[in-house]
Amino acid sequence: MAPPLIQLKDISLTFGGTPLLSGVELSVSSGERVCLIGRNGSGKSTLLKIAAGLVEPDGGSRFVQPGATIRYLPQEPDFGDHKTTLAYVEAGLGPGDDHYQARYLVEQLGLSGDEDPAHISGGEARRAALARVLAPSPDILLLDEPTNHLDLPTIEWLEGELQSRKCALVVISHDRRFLSNLSRATAWLDRGQIKQIDRGFSAFEAWRDEVLAEEEREQHKLDRKIVNEEHWLRYGVSGRRKRNVKRLGNLHALRDQRRNYRGATGNANLAAAEAEKSGRLVIEAKSIGKAFGDRKIVENFSIRIQRGDRIGIVGPNGAGKTTLVHLLIGTDPPDSGTIRLGANIEMATLDQHRESLDPKSTLAEALTGGRGDHVMVGGKPKHVIGYMKDFLFAEVQRGTPLEALSGGERGRLMLARALAKPSNLLVLDEPTNDLDLETLDVLEEMLGEYEGTVILISHDRDFLDRVVTSVIVPEGQGKWIEYAGGYTDMLAQRGEDLTREAVKSGLPVEEKKEAKAVTPSAAPKRRLSFNEKHALETLPKTIAKLHAEIAKQQKLLDDPDLYAKDRKKFDAASAAIAKAQEELSAAEDRWLELEVLREEIEQA
Repeated sequence: MAPPLIQLKDISLTFGGTPLLSGVELSVSSGERVCLIGRNGSGKSTLLKIAAGLVEPDGGSRFVQPGATIRYLPQEPDFGDHKTTLAYVEAGLGPGDDHYQARYLVEQLGLSGDEDPAHISGGEARRAALARVLAPSPDILLLDEPTNHLDLPTIEWLEGELQSRKCALVVISHDRRFLSNLSRATAWLDRGQIKQIDRGFSAFEAWRDEVLAEEEREQHKLDRKIVNEEHWLRYGVSGRRKRNVKRLGNLHALRDQRRNYRGATGNANLAAAEAEKSGRLVIEAKSIGKAFGDRKIVENFSIRIQRGDRIGIVGPNGAGKTTLVHLLIGTDPPDSGTIRLGANIEMATLDQHRESLDPKSTLAEALTGGRGDHVMVGGKPKHVIGYMKDFLFAEVQRGTPLEALSGGERGRLMLARALAKPSNLLVLDEPTNDLDLETLDVLEEMLGEYEGTVILISHDRDFLDRVVTSVIVPEGQGKWIEYAGGYTDMLAQRGEDLTREAVKSGLPVEEKKEAKAVTPSAAPKRRLSFNEKHALETLPKTIAKLHAEIAKQQKLLDDPDLYAKDRKKFDAASAAIAKAQEELSAAEDRWLELEVLREEIEQA
């Protein structure tokens, strides 16, 4: 095994009463790709700062291989007194680093390099910070929420860039797709300690659930043991009790173990206050258009949104997603065309700009509007402490100023404010920003159970796939097209990823892909070949066998002790499941391609 580039041993850190980190171990070798997972407030960002050498722990040691270079991407970059974004990026270069690489990355990330850091958006700040850490080509990259404020084309570019590099990587992110595509190992920071597996994020959630289930079983056994020992203590013969001082001591130790057990953090209790049902038709837009000067934002766009629809809007930053939403909900009039809202619409909105909150106000004041101790939830009063607990805030945080909240806590606060208002139409602008994975799961469930209509803007591909029923995408020159299904379905229909260069240059995406695009109706008529027919008949059996193989190997990996008992068996099972999943994906893609071709031939 390669020696570690960076190693943290027995790291401990306490803020206030409860230890944030307790005996944490983390080791990263050359080329390793580790995702660092944990709840909001679990200490992930702090641990990454310790790894970067920016925070000194209370105890433990940090080792970095001599000569190894580390670059750390913070959630909120500090531009200091740099006058331009390029100057900020070049300041991160070391002796002998190539200044051309800095300019190249600035350009690749959609910046000119002349931007004033004091007057740039959150997305531009994030892209400049990424260019700064990538330009030196370090041995170790420590990335804290690298996809925050980035649009989908930039996220996909960043994925490709990181996949092409040989450096070691430790990444914190709430973006499931990003983590699944990049990680090869998972470090789970839970209740102050790290548990680690040599599998990427795609295997994490099933493994986590098994670990927690095993933990519950162990606690149940402990409870039973304590009950038995207490029964002995209560009803045992007095003389025997005196002689068994050691057994009595063991009982006290069991009680201490139970008392000091830190159970898993509960999930947020998200529920939207629902108003009476809206009419069947929620929004109807006919040939609407909007332009700012010579720039067309929306051109000749029509859509009918009905009750229960979940509409996702995606696209590069600056494409006009928020403008389109404002047109649809009637807060901004179109230059041309008509917008009609249905009957009995009660709307609740979540704005991505959290700066509108007074940073000096307290958490309770933000929820109650500064009036009393109750929040109006669905038109009924609920005590602010109870409502705070629904969104995983502790009672002691009632007087916490908003400026002291983490990004995830501010995200939960904005959700709490938006969901308190009775609604049958939810309009959510980047609702997933800074939310941990467990809260994202609960938000998805809430939206799935919500009986009203949802319009949301998001750059989270996995969230879109799980939630929306259709996706609206900009195609350039103010043209927007609606595709049925989630983000992945949209890509399958559209045939190409979102293209930042096309939108930036103002060209329609169709012009960029004209040479590739072939519509089904234009496809030449032909018959399926013998090989294609044979594949259509045999692929379902192949797919079934691969599913069975994956289930067989997963059963082995579900044993939490397998790694410790038989490392070779664990590695073989991991390799086998990875190979089977790759073959399954290829088989399913091929079958779908042939099935679509067969239907096109039959309908021609």
